[in-house]
Amino acid sequence: MSELIAFIGIGNMGSPMAENLVKAGKKVRAFDISKKIIEQAKEKNLDIVENLDDLITNEVTTVITMLPEGKNSKEVYLGDNGIINKVSKNCLLIDCSTIDIKTSIEIGKKASEKGIKMIDAPVSGGVMGAQKATLNIMVGGTKESFDLALPLLKIMGKNIFHAGDLGSGNGAKICNNMSLGITMIAASESLMLAKRLNIDIKKVHEIMKNASGNSWPISVYPPLPGLIDGAPSNNNYRPGFSAGMMNKDLKLAIESAKEVNANTPLGSKANDIYNKFCEEGHSNKDFSAISKVVGGDAWDYEIDD
Repeated sequence: MSELIAFIGIGNMGSPMAENLVKAGKKVRAFDISKKIIEQAKEKNLDIVENLDDLITNEVTTVITMLPEGKNSKEVYLGDNGIINKVSKNCLLIDCSTIDIKTSIEIGKKASEKGIKMIDAPVSGGVMGAQKATLNIMVGGTKESFDLALPLLKIMGKNIFHAGDLGSGNGAKICNNMSLGITMIAASESLMLAKRLNIDIKKVHEIMKNASGNSWPISVYPPLPGLIDGAPSNNNYRPGFSAGMMNKDLKLAIESAKEVNANTPLGSKANDIYNKFCEEGHSNKDFSAISKVVGGDAWDYEIDD
């Protein structure tokens, strides 16, 4: 049987991931609940269906989902019209959504009960990583399922990690993103201090890139314009990874920490800062725009549309 990939969720991240599969010669059929996204996808090299019922057929050998929240994944997989009841036992399920660990395990358990292999495989690297196929992909599931998925994951990402059993991918992802949220705020505070001290920002940035204060927000994804080409900060903070998504991931991390009695004071504070930022109407800005909150009137740029 020829390979057919059903891809559900073709927004900012899902669309370039699906496109990379097509570029690699894979047959991909895609769907999104958003009519606007469907219209945009039709302009790209993607085979689009406008109804989920038309997407999942006996021909489908792999389902890949990239959805915003756990409730979305649960509905797509386990709902009244859930795909677990439609795919064959030979179909491999890959959920690239970043969701809570309990939901991830619940979906995987239901799939296993039907003899269907499934992995959770959330990604890190933002839209730039999705476009360039340099994503970091963190996988939870059996070694057999991981090995089956690996050829497809290598098309979409650069660094593929088998974190452990089902749910471990999402566990690793929220640990990573809690650190990322904290370090983005830290990078913003450091550059703001340099500004207040009347030290050239570009020089401080270059020093930090080569010194012990380096981090991903400093070296790859800076929170201020004019430091690294291609960063969202140079494009009015058009999201590679939105503040709303960071806020969601920080909440997942804090909830998981409470469940296992882990003390995360910096993670909790970062969650408070991002939550306030989103409540002020900036959910759709890139998460690096938090620099404006940290810097206040130290910066002469705006983040509003």
